[in-house]
Amino acid sequence: MSKTLLHLDSSILGDHSVSRQVSAAIVARLTAADPSLTVVYRDLAAAPLPHATPASMPADHPLSGGKGDAASQQALDDFLAADIVVVGAPMYNFSVPTQLRAWIDRILVPGKTFAYGAGGAVEGLAKGKRVIVALARGGSYADPSFAAVAEHAETYLRWVFGFIGVEPELIIAEGIAAGRREAALEAALKDAAALKAA
Repeated sequence: MSKTLLHLDSSILGDHSVSRQVSAAIVARLTAADPSLTVVYRDLAAAPLPHATPASMPADHPLSGGKGDAASQQALDDFLAADIVVVGAPMYNFSVPTQLRAWIDRILVPGKTFAYGAGGAVEGLAKGKRVIVALARGGSYADPSFAAVAEHAETYLRWVFGFIGVEPELIIAEGIAAGRREAALEAALKDAAALKAA
């Protein structure tokens, strides 16, 4: 049985986007290594999910009362069905785009991607998925003291996927707005080309 790869982009910059170029390179690398992969593509900037309300949650979410929103349910179903998830994630104003955050709100569903156990312990239910994030940042976060207060994209994505049982792989292009765009993109594309096969 062929595996499914879910490819998500969230940049608002279209062809000028570094995260889109890197996420596309990741998908190209993985599909070249395994042509049997079924790719499902979602552009979260072109077709954004609404901000979270009980009515806009997936039907599987307890807040929805079993009714929910069809597009939100599709987002959750896409994630649950995927063996591999590739996420294009630019950093905007020190965090992820609201379009990506809205998608994350749809996949964090108790009983589907995580569960609370005895004493409030959390069990991630999405174990076994491979998640690869193409993260693009305008500045540089090599200084740990600066990163500790200003970096809320990489840290957030590592935490949120870890919460549901997945340790994401990150390919980072940074310094894009600080005169390092071409060098950052070239390095990230090289890392994408070197990814291990699916």
